[in-house]
Amino acid sequence: MTIHRIRLLGDPILRMRSEPVTNHRSPAVRLVAGDLRETLRDLQARHGMGRGLAGPQIGAPMRMVYIEIDEPWLLLNPEIVDVGTEDFLVWDSCFSFPDLMVHVQRAYRIKVKFMDDRGEEQIVEAEGPLSELLQHEIDHLDGVLIVDRAAALDPFCLREEWNKRYSEVGLYGEPTPRHEPVEFNREAHPVHSR
Repeated sequence: MTIHRIRLLGDPILRMRSEPVTNHRSPAVRLVAGDLRETLRDLQARHGMGRGLAGPQIGAPMRMVYIEIDEPWLLLNPEIVDVGTEDFLVWDSCFSFPDLMVHVQRAYRIKVKFMDDRGEEQIVEAEGPLSELLQHEIDHLDGVLIVDRAAALDPFCLREEWNKRYSEVGLYGEPTPRHEPVEFNREAHPVHSR
């Protein structure tokens, strides 16, 4: 397994739509899964933070997400199949532009379908921080970055400034009812209609 450098904002691979995983047992899938794990653990050890990585962030445009919160979790071909009726504002960050915090609006609850590392289809319902994390990582698989989802009048803040001004408030706002209907596009992710 290899620890990779994280691809940074401006690298074209971050804007590519990732290819689906067709064989969960392939050597390429096993290799990328191990590299995601080792790279995330290295980032956690060096920076004391980080919960997940997507394939494109290590230069592998495959529909793979690796999350480590309480235990390791590999999601192959994850897709959001349903969203709840509430949204929340989040100060989000990304290893691909590590010093920038971005205020984004996310669905508070989602349902995600994915294939696990045994090739079995799974469905998980997530809310709050896990919902935000899954949306963030799945966006990476579609070439969408948090800078594309910036919300509010002043949505960008350098991490050092955020620590001074907003850290007491925290990363997550309260869930609020969505005022706009959601059109659901299974090819990508939920899109708020205008």
